[in-house]
Amino acid sequence: MNGLENNGHGQAAVATQLLQRGGGEESKWYEEEIDDDLKLCYSLNSVLHRGTSKYQEIALIDTKHFGKALIIDRKMQSTEVDEFIYHESLIHPSLLFHPKAELEKSTEKFDVIVGDLADPVEGGPCYQLYTKCFYQNVLKPKLEDHGIFVTQAIFFLDRRASDRSVDLARSEFVVRAGWASRRSDAQGDVKAYTAHVPSFADTWGWVMASDQPFTLTAQQINQRIVDRIDGELLYLSGEFLISSTILNKSVCLSLLNETHVYTEDDARFIYGHGMGHCA
Repeated sequence: MNGLENNGHGQAAVATQLLQRGGGEESKWYEEEIDDDLKLCYSLNSVLHRGTSKYQEIALIDTKHFGKALIIDRKMQSTEVDEFIYHESLIHPSLLFHPKAELEKSTEKFDVIVGDLADPVEGGPCYQLYTKCFYQNVLKPKLEDHGIFVTQAIFFLDRRASDRSVDLARSEFVVRAGWASRRSDAQGDVKAYTAHVPSFADTWGWVMASDQPFTLTAQQINQRIVDRIDGELLYLSGEFLISSTILNKSVCLSLLNETHVYTEDDARFIYGHGMGHCA
């Protein structure tokens, strides 16, 4: 049973599994398939919305443990309880490392570009935005000098290293490939970093890239947080950001052994599928 199923009327329906409890009580659960032999289950209060856009299946559910949650193409995107972890990890590092205090843009180029894209599933709307061609020919020319690009880089649950490399390592490898050939003399840097997201039941990854090396210390990052951010971050600190770039042995080995460069003609997809696959 998939987390979302088409109900035959062009709408996405949240699939629930009814489990019998003591006294005959029934409880509804949202199920998300991670692989053929692995599912995550979330107990539901209610389904708030379900439907389809032109490109994706969409549902908004109210879970008992994580509060309201957004589901796109059968994949958990964000929850009320821990969205700050994903948000702060995706958005703030690039803005803190950039030498300017604000995101200033001209009509053609940007200081910081954030790629918070849907996962590259077969039939999904944006797998092309994970390719070397996109990074090299479309995105990188739109960055100002000293500009920074950051993208979400998926998860770690696939432990079959002999079959597929860890997605974060592959993402970092492809970003490196897209950065490498534009300026052979560039003293650039690509950093992968991670954080545990409880509602994803996994460690999530992000990749940040620039033509300039990332050299700030934890103390310097903490000072920029004070100088640039109104209020207080709930999750990120200079010390944690620096430590999050230290990858475990499995991921490091996957990165060292990775040879596949993601292109439109040789795309690989994570488990699941989008609406284009069903058409």
